[in-house]
Amino acid sequence: MVEAVLIDVFSLPPSLQSNIQGLLRNTLETIEKCSSIPAPFVYVMCRQRQGSEMDGEEESLLPSLSDFQSLKKRVEVVHSLTTAAALYTIKQRLDEKDLSIIKVILPTLRKDLMKVYIDHLFTAVYQFEFEDLQVASDCENLQIAEPRGEGQALPTQDVALIRSEIQMYLESLPSLKGDLTILRSSLIPDDIFLHGFTTRMGGISYIPTLSSCNLFSSSKRRDPQVVVKENLRRLANAAGFNPETFHRVKIDHANAVCVMGKTEPDCYDGIVTNQKGVTIAAPGADCIPVLFADPVRKACGAAHSGWKGTLLGVSMATVNAMVSEYGCNVKDILVVLGPSVGPCCYKLPHESAKEFHRIDPTCVRQFDSASPYIDIRRATRILLESGGILPENIQDDSVMDQNQNITFCTACHPDKFYSHFRDGNNFGTQIGFISIKD
Repeated sequence: MVEAVLIDVFSLPPSLQSNIQGLLRNTLETIEKCSSIPAPFVYVMCRQRQGSEMDGEEESLLPSLSDFQSLKKRVEVVHSLTTAAALYTIKQRLDEKDLSIIKVILPTLRKDLMKVYIDHLFTAVYQFEFEDLQVASDCENLQIAEPRGEGQALPTQDVALIRSEIQMYLESLPSLKGDLTILRSSLIPDDIFLHGFTTRMGGISYIPTLSSCNLFSSSKRRDPQVVVKENLRRLANAAGFNPETFHRVKIDHANAVCVMGKTEPDCYDGIVTNQKGVTIAAPGADCIPVLFADPVRKACGAAHSGWKGTLLGVSMATVNAMVSEYGCNVKDILVVLGPSVGPCCYKLPHESAKEFHRIDPTCVRQFDSASPYIDIRRATRILLESGGILPENIQDDSVMDQNQNITFCTACHPDKFYSHFRDGNNFGTQIGFISIKD
């Protein structure tokens, strides 16, 4: 069932300009006549003229709603200077109402162009149907939808212009939830390495559980890749690295490690490099983003360590890659565990808890319960120390930075961090990043 209808009159061809009122009236009549209860929300997307008064323009554009009893409180006119701005505003309205099945009624000539905008600004969470504005005049026509993805592809230069328009618009948006904040550890020498752990502040992601500096996009979440890319651009500007030479792990919740400069595995939870100016990163939204730095050999690494990766030894796998690839001495490697879910909040089924109990009984609290509390940070520290990392070269919640704590519990601090455990499936992601300075 269609949950929302988008009527695109942003750039009508001359043949339709003179009858815009009639087109809208006919389309709204059809929507009302054919809609189930409740009626869909309707958004009319149109161009804002430079210097025009919004209220007056809306009044002249939108037909009287007195004849559309079921729709009159569900119709909104969205004026913007660009298609990107108008469509992004409508996306916000859809997300506020958790709507995902959308019919787009638009001129035939706009269809392929609109699909490019939608491909960039939306994810697979949403379902789109397309219909010709000129034939949206009866129930039969309203139900005929063209599957997304058909039609001729736009020329490459037109797609590039659309991407540029979207990027310029996103760059113009104000940051949300305050200034971008980066946590740094005093354990890692800042004369050799650039590093940090992000918080949730300072980006443009607006969905509550993703707001505001979300740094991961997937087909199951509502934040598109272009928004994540803009958040990353802002982070790069604040931190001082090049977003074009940024590489993050491709999560598999296992222990594979990618060596920069060699063949990249399909999936990996650790990454290492000795190349200057290359920034590597690991995400976390309860899982631990772990950073590794060897100031002697000037090499670094990053790992994503969830409960499965912790048990599989992803942190020591990353250390071993630095030793084998760059000749690092394990006693020189510094390790910092970033914001992650603490034993105060994190539970696992008893069968999984047994594996942590085997590492050390102190990694499990209330072991006899059905869902014991798990300390994945302590387990990581124990495994690192067992592998030869010096205790004083590990920073976690048991070794506090005198100037600034790093290993906060993500679930306990909703104002600072994202948490899958706390927020559910549409959660945001922060990262730990590191690079070797030029």
